[in-house]
This record gives sequence, structure tokens and C-alpha cells, in this order.
Amino acid sequence: MKKTTTNRRKFIKTSSAAAVAASAVTFPTVTFGKPDSRKLKIGFIGCGGRGTGAAAQALTADSNVELWAMGDVFRDRLDRSLRSVSKGREDKIKVDEKRKFIGLDAYEKVLDSGADLVILTTPPGFRPLHFKAAVAADKH
Repeated sequence: MKKTTTNRRKFIKTSSAAAVAASAVTFPTVTFGKPDSRKLKIGFIGCGGRGTGAAAQALTADSNVELWAMGDVFRDRLDRSLRSVSKGREDKIKVDEKRKFIGLDAYEKVLDSGADLVILTTPPGFRPLHFKAAVAADKH
């Protein structure tokens, strides 16, 4: 029986080749140069400072991302957050009056609004309920 030895250089070379091959299979749109042009609609639940920052970052992540719906317990927080997020990103804001949800059930309405995914930035006490609902609605 022939003894095979693996040295560090051979291991790195083999594992690097495997990683490149795997990424070509995993990311076909990137590999073949055909980007996905569909719009990704984001729903935003919890319009405090943390949530406003998260929404702003999400909107700068890709040119095909748009803010679709917002929900908060308080109308003034939602309005303030929307003004802040909109600055310089007006073309990415698709939140009209019928997709601004206020009240303790606002999270359910955002989940039902047609958003593709949601950002949950409510206080920690509400998050388990909201997280469970988002997973059940396939918005994660």
C-alpha cells in the first residue's frame, strides 16, 4: 500500500480550489454576471433610533432594496423615522399611507403588507412574539 502524505501547502491548495468551486455553484448569478434585478421590499417594525439606523443601512446595501412598510406603536416615532430614512434616499421609499401601521398589532400588518422580509427592532420584550410571527409568515 502506497503511503500518502499531506503537507500544509498541498492542503491549502486543495481546500482553496474546493472553496472556489463551491462558490461558483452557490452564487450562480454572481458567477455568470447576470444580477437579479427584482426589487427587495423591506418591512420595518420598531421605528426608534436603532431601527431607523438599521433601515438606513439596509437601503444602502443594494440598489434593488426599497422600504415598503413600517410599523410602530407610536405615530410620531414612525413619522420621524420615515423623514430621517428618506433623506437622500427618496427613490427607495415606497411607504405610502396605507403601509404605515400604528398600534400593538402593527407588526402583523407589516408582515401582511407584501414585504419580502422584515427588520425587527422593537424592544426585547416584544421580539420573541414578533420573531415567531415573522418566521411563520416566511419573512426572515
